Amino acid sequence: MARPERPAERRTSAWVEIKTPEQIAKMREAGLVVAAMHEACAEAAVPGATTKDLDEVAAKVLADHGAKPNFLGYGGFPGNICTSVNDVVVHGIPSKDTVLKAGDLLSIDAGAIIDGWHGDAALTVFVGEGHSAELRELSRVTQESMWAGIAAMRKGNRLVDISKAIESYIRRQPRPAGGKYGIIEDYGGHGIGSQMHMDPHLLNYVERRRGKGPKLVPGMCLAIEPMVSLGTPRTHVLSDEWTVKTNDGTWSSHWEHSVALTEQGPLVLTARDGGRAKLAELGIEAAPDPLG
Repeated sequence: MARPERPAERRTSAWVEIKTPEQIAKMREAGLVVAAMHEACAEAAVPGATTKDLDEVAAKVLADHGAKPNFLGYGGFPGNICTSVNDVVVHGIPSKDTVLKAGDLLSIDAGAIIDGWHGDAALTVFVGEGHSAELRELSRVTQESMWAGIAAMRKGNRLVDISKAIESYIRRQPRPAGGKYGIIEDYGGHGIGSQMHMDPHLLNYVERRRGKGPKLVPGMCLAIEPMVSLGTPRTHVLSDEWTVKTNDGTWSSHWEHSVALTEQGPLVLTARDGGRAKLAELGIEAAPDPLG
């Protein structure tokens, strides 16, 4: 779940929760539940299904794994997952009135808690057939920018290096229809651990007034989550006080993983393989999985 950037939060706190290896192992358990939620919900995201149907699928996965939802009731949020369709960027509320149709672009944001430790991740799903090359490229660019950010989560780097890696990747990609991608400005990644949203707030672009941010050290865990539109970077919130849409109605994509930095490197807590395969493509060795 994306964390909104409020004016009072634009100065990064000096306090960042550092996890022990045992705590990271618990977060890995929660992350694998989130991965299972994604797999089940993506399979169920077919034309004719409602986003409420997907929420019920997610609830069953949580129950089957003995996990608790971290979205349900958070600030009054009424769902187990966020289901954001087309021009909805983030925080879409599952509803029996939102019926998926072929050609829709759906972002599913899911979270879980195991023994007080949180996992949080998002992916973009193509519903049915009929998606343009531009939509497929939008999702690919957003996903790859997330991995660029994950690859920058290295000991000795600073928070801004993750933001820079995400923005730089997106800026280098040409849009098939011309113009530039919009990097959503008001929402970004965040620290995660004993709470879902913690310091530091992680922008998906470089804001020089914020400085470089804290150094990245082992034990730090971040939810890295770029959100990218086919047009504007600006958004507005609907009257339900949750649903976030692009100002110009252009469609958007959202990808997210929770990542732990360990002494052995990054561990992608919400990826089935811990991020091993994708990080290897980028020349980085993923940290060993504490769950074996």
